[in-house]
Amino acid sequence: MRLIDITVPLRDGMPIYPGEPEVILTRAHSLARGDASNVSRLDMGCHSGTHIDAPVHFTEGAPDADDIPLDPLIGDVRVLDLTDAVGTIDAAALERARLPRRIQRVLLRTRVERPWDHPDPEQSVRLDEGGARRLLDAGVRLVGIDDLSVGDLAAHRLLLRQQVVTLEGLDLCVVAPGRYELLCLPLRIEGSDGAPARALLGVG
Repeated sequence: MRLIDITVPLRDGMPIYPGEPEVILTRAHSLARGDASNVSRLDMGCHSGTHIDAPVHFTEGAPDADDIPLDPLIGDVRVLDLTDAVGTIDAAALERARLPRRIQRVLLRTRVERPWDHPDPEQSVRLDEGGARRLLDAGVRLVGIDDLSVGDLAAHRLLLRQQVVTLEGLDLCVVAPGRYELLCLPLRIEGSDGAPARALLGVG
């Protein structure tokens, strides 16, 4: 099976969602400074780069990142072409993209081009509440997107309260619409509202 890495590389100063903590990568120990080894320090928010949201992100007392079940993160996934959507992904846009009647995992490829390199709020494309409800009707347990956020506030709350895993900040630039195998493993962080993840698609 050929693997496609759809994870955004973490790097110092990379774009983040407005208001989130910056990503700062520094050398705590350095061979060049005479230390015995190179040791890096990473300061960042848990919603930086490719990451999952936990239900507690919007609901106090809800499950945290350590409580996320792994089975929605591994298995058959459909990449949908939403490159014609502008601004919002509603139920009609999902129908045009041929959302299956029953599906557990979907990834939304939008018109956004590498938002982690050159973020442009005018290009941002996200689910609205109607789109989120359409995904729930289809039985979706995981939805991912190549934007910095999967949806507006109403969509976020609706999906997370139904225990749908939201996977944000993907690199889908070279991924064609179709069926793949998803392997996504978030960091196990107790008490956190989100967790950075490594996400891969398997082909063949």
